[in-house]
Amino acid sequence: MKSRPLTLVQDDLVEYDKAMARMAEMVEQRQRDERPDTLWLLSHPQVYTVGRRTPHDHLPDPAHHIPVVETTRGGQLTYHGPGQLVGYLIVKLGAGEGVVDYIREVEFRLIDALGRLGVQAERRDTPPGAELLTGVWTSATGRKIVSIGMRQSRGVTSHGFAVNVDGDLEPWQWAVACGLPEVDMTSVRRESGAGTMELVRSVVAGAFEAAL
Repeated sequence: MKSRPLTLVQDDLVEYDKAMARMAEMVEQRQRDERPDTLWLLSHPQVYTVGRRTPHDHLPDPAHHIPVVETTRGGQLTYHGPGQLVGYLIVKLGAGEGVVDYIREVEFRLIDALGRLGVQAERRDTPPGAELLTGVWTSATGRKIVSIGMRQSRGVTSHGFAVNVDGDLEPWQWAVACGLPEVDMTSVRRESGAGTMELVRSVVAGAFEAAL
C-alpha cells in the first residue's frame, strides 16, 4: 500500500447536519487545492443515516425517537452514536484511481489499526447479486465492526468510515444495518474487553498516516 499522509482534524461530538455542512466545505477546498488530503475524526449524537436505496422496511421503529437522515454517501442504513469513532476522508484521488479503489485501501488501513488494538479483522468480497459487504469484519467471531460509505465528486472523496469503539450496540438491532438483516454489529470493547476512544482515535490516525 502506497504512503498517503493526511492532515488530521479532530472534534468530539458534532451534530450530523453541521458535520455534513463542514465536510462539504472541506471537499470544495480540496477540489480547489486550498486544503491538503484530510482525515476528520469525530463522533455524532444518535442518528440513523440512510442511502438512497434503503428500503422502507429497513428503517427503525420511530418509537425509539432517534432521527433518520438521508445522506449522499453510498451504502444503506447505518447508525451513529456516542462511543463510535467516525472518520471523514477528504482525499484527492490519483490518476486512474476510483472511489472503490480507495475504499479497499480504507478497509486495509482499518484492519491494520484493529490488529494493533488486539482485534483480528478482515474484509469480505461481495458475491454476485448479493448486498455489498463493504466494511471490516472480525475474523474470530464474524461480526461487523466497521461500516464504510463513501462517494467522490470531481475527483475528491467524502464521507468515510465508522468504527464501533465502546458505545451502546442495541440501536443497531432496531433497524436493518447495511442492508443485511442477519448482521451482528460489534465493537472494539465487545471483542477485546478493552479499548478507549482516546486509544482507538490515536491508533486509527496512525494507520492513516494522519497528523495534526
